[in-house]
Amino acid sequence: MVQKTGGVQSVERAFELMELIGRAGGECSLSHLSAESPLPPPTIHRLLRTLVGIGYVRQLPNRRYALGPRLIRLGEVANRQLGAVAVPVLAELVEQLTETASLAVLDGDMVIYTAQVPSPHSMRTNTEVGRRIALHTTAVGKAVLAELDDARIVKLVTQGGLAPATEHSVTSLSGVFAAVEQVRAEGFAIDAEEQEIGVRGIAMAVPGAPTPMAVGISGPLARVDDAFQRRAVAALTAATGTISEALIGSRDR
Repeated sequence: MVQKTGGVQSVERAFELMELIGRAGGECSLSHLSAESPLPPPTIHRLLRTLVGIGYVRQLPNRRYALGPRLIRLGEVANRQLGAVAVPVLAELVEQLTETASLAVLDGDMVIYTAQVPSPHSMRTNTEVGRRIALHTTAVGKAVLAELDDARIVKLVTQGGLAPATEHSVTSLSGVFAAVEQVRAEGFAIDAEEQEIGVRGIAMAVPGAPTPMAVGISGPLARVDDAFQRRAVAALTAATGTISEALIGSRDR
């Protein structure tokens, strides 16, 4: 649950319920919300009824609850604003490192790429903005996982599954936690051909982001070597700090 801000309690509670539905993959049952929320069931039901009435939540024929259509427009606008913040920072990363830079945000049990600036090299990585990808096979995904508590990691990874993208992908929960602990210890994540053969990625979470997100830099193994990694970590530290300041500043105004 989110930390109380001193605002209107019913508004905070309504958004907490929508967050819980989002964490469950976009739809869930009333019993799931009751189990995940400290609110009494009558309060949850009353808030859901209000959210359904104004279109921010839908009740499905099977009685489950899903995020509603009115959120689509808000999400599109928020995504454009996030891109406006991130793209100049990503462009500076590309100028420094000459490899593709991306921003990815937690989306259910996956991450979704919301902004990208491609490398100027003819041989480069290129992931479409809007593409959703597994948490356990990418540097950005592992950086995001490291920001979550262990119980949520288990839930998301179990829900999303551990299908390998390549022969180098982690395929066990213990392997995921080993990777997460390494990220927490070092402050950055590595994808060593775990999503695509011949491609290496380095990523770092955006500190204090309202939704877990990470900035990644990726390119061919021949160019993204250990020396590159040292430069990338320093550049990513600055980039994620800049995005964090912009997001936190806009939230506090």
